[in-house]
Amino acid sequence: MADIVDAATRSRMMSGIRGKDTKPEHLVRRGLHARGFRFRLHGSTLPGRPDLVLSKYSAAILVHGCFWHAHGCSLTKVPKTRPDFWRQKLEGNQARDARQLQELHSMGWRTLTIWECALRGPKDLVEFTLDRAANWLRDGDTSAELARSDWPVPTAGS
Repeated sequence: MADIVDAATRSRMMSGIRGKDTKPEHLVRRGLHARGFRFRLHGSTLPGRPDLVLSKYSAAILVHGCFWHAHGCSLTKVPKTRPDFWRQKLEGNQARDARQLQELHSMGWRTLTIWECALRGPKDLVEFTLDRAANWLRDGDTSAELARSDWPVPTAGS
């Protein structure tokens, strides 16, 4: 299937996709700052340049877009245009992510991956995700992931 826009338009559209300072990343920053955590941004000396670096906790937080890092949730769909290219691209991203996490762990860093899907939805559930991130920082676990699938299941009558 051919692309529905010309090459120049597609290039302009793709160049507008941010790699850092995204809306999900801003949500995490504001939420953790409000909970009393202080951090550095985009740790340039660390593998993968984690989005937030909390040296006091030896923690690196990565805020991943579900599409670009092939999370597998409802926000992850391989485009119908050039599907082989996109599968290869997304698999390469996943392999790079795994390598970078391993490097961070071998350097003694704890890692938390927060998926974009966990930051989309009702405010109380986004706050639930941010509370879990704050608890993870205090608890000292080596690594964790937070996704929409971690949200509590609503019960009848609530």
